[in-house]
Amino acid sequence: MLSVSVVDAEVRIGDRFVVSFYRTLRVPDDGTTYPLPPGLGRFPVECIDAFADRVPEQWREHGGIFIPLYQREALWLGFGGVSWKPNAVQVGVGGINAVSGTAWGDKLSADPQNYLVTPYQPWLDGINIGDGVIRQFVAMPLGKGYTIEAQLRGDEEVGGIQLRIFEPKPGRFPDHPPQDQPQLEKDQHALASVAIGMGLGAGGKMQQRIYPDPYTFDAWDESNSSDVFVHLVNSLHYRELTGRRPPRTPVSARAYTKYGLPWFDLYDEGYGAVPPTKKLASVKSIHTIDRDRQVREKSATEEVVHIEPSQRRKIRLP
Repeated sequence: MLSVSVVDAEVRIGDRFVVSFYRTLRVPDDGTTYPLPPGLGRFPVECIDAFADRVPEQWREHGGIFIPLYQREALWLGFGGVSWKPNAVQVGVGGINAVSGTAWGDKLSADPQNYLVTPYQPWLDGINIGDGVIRQFVAMPLGKGYTIEAQLRGDEEVGGIQLRIFEPKPGRFPDHPPQDQPQLEKDQHALASVAIGMGLGAGGKMQQRIYPDPYTFDAWDESNSSDVFVHLVNSLHYRELTGRRPPRTPVSARAYTKYGLPWFDLYDEGYGAVPPTKKLASVKSIHTIDRDRQVREKSATEEVVHIEPSQRRKIRLP
C-alpha cells in the first residue's frame, strides 16, 4: 500500500503522485463541444479521520477525504507526477470507471483501456464519450436519478469519486530522477447518512482526449496500489461539518466569456485517444434529464456561449 497524505489541498499518494480537485466553469450543454475552461482555484480537501465524530458511518467505513461543491457545480481533476517513473490511475465516479464505463473494482485492462497514465495525462474533466470528447463532471445530489451511477448501476449507493493508483513493475523505470528532470511535474490547464453526500452527473461536452498508455499494459504492478475515496459534500453540510465557509460559487461561463477571459485548446494531435464505450456514450446529461422531466433550471448555464478566437489560448503538452 502506498502512503496517502493531504498537504495544502493536494492529495499525495506514494512518493510521486499528486491529485488536486479544481473549481471551474460549468460549460453549457447546448450541443457545442467547448474548449477547456480555466481552473478557478483548488477545492479545500478534508480528511475523514479529522471529523470522524461528525461524518456518516458509511464515510468512516470508506475513509478517505471529502471536498465541498455546490449543486450543479463543475470540477476537474489535476494530476501531478514524474515522467521518469509514471503511475497508472483508475478514476471511478459512483462505482463506474470514468474511462471505460465498466464497474469499479475491475482489474487493469488494456482492451478496453480502463485507466490513465500520469503525468502523461495531466488532467481529467469528465467521462469519455467520444474520440477526443468528454462530458463534464458536474455535482448532483444522490437519490434523484441524475448521476452517472444512477444511469449505469441502477442505484445511488456509492457516490463520490474513487481513485486507484498503481506503481510500475520493479525495474521498468528508474528509481531515481535523471539530473535534468524536475522532481514533480504538474499542469493545471495552464494556469449522518448518504443523503448529505453527492455524486457526479454528466454536463456539457468538451474537447479532451483520454490518451492511450504509451508504455504498454505490462508496465504496471497490480499488486502495488492504493485506493482513495473522495466524498463529495454539498456546501451547506460542509459548513456544518467543519465550521468553515466553502468557496464562493464560480462565475457563469457566459459572464466569464463576456469579460474576454481565456479558454484553452491543446496541441495534442499526436497523442491519440482511447475510443469511447457504448455505456458512457449512452449517459444522459443533466440538461437532457431536466428536459425529459420538464424541469426548468434556474441558472443560465445552458445558454449558448460565444467564444471569440482571440480568447482561445493554445497549450502545448511536453
